[in-house]
Amino acid sequence: MTRGQAGAVHVGALRISVRIPHSASLKAKRAVVRHLVETARRRYGVSACEAAEHDRWQLAVLGFAAVSSSAGHAAELLDRTERFVWSHPDIEVLDASRHWVEVDADP
Repeated sequence: MTRGQAGAVHVGALRISVRIPHSASLKAKRAVVRHLVETARRRYGVSACEAAEHDRWQLAVLGFAAVSSSAGHAAELLDRTERFVWSHPDIEVLDASRHWVEVDADP
C-alpha cells in the first residue's frame, strides 16, 4: 500500500469469517449478520455483505470494502470496521484477511 498520487484510487477489501455460537436457526444468525452489516455501512461508510456460508446456522463470512483517494483513509475505515466486528459480544472471529487494489491516475 503506497501513499496516493493525485487521482489514484485505493480499494481495500476485508473478509472476516465468524462463528455465532448461540445461533440455533438461520433467522437468529441473520439477525446478528444484519446488525453487523448495516451498522458497519452506517458508521463507517463501507460496502458490506454476507459473502458465504449462507445456509450454516453458526458460521458466516462477511465482506467489507472501502474506496478512497488515500490508502491511509481506506485502511483506517477497514481498521475501524474490523475492531467493531471483533467487539461484538455474540460472535467469535475465526479469520480476517485484507486485499488491496490500487489504480494509478491516468498520466
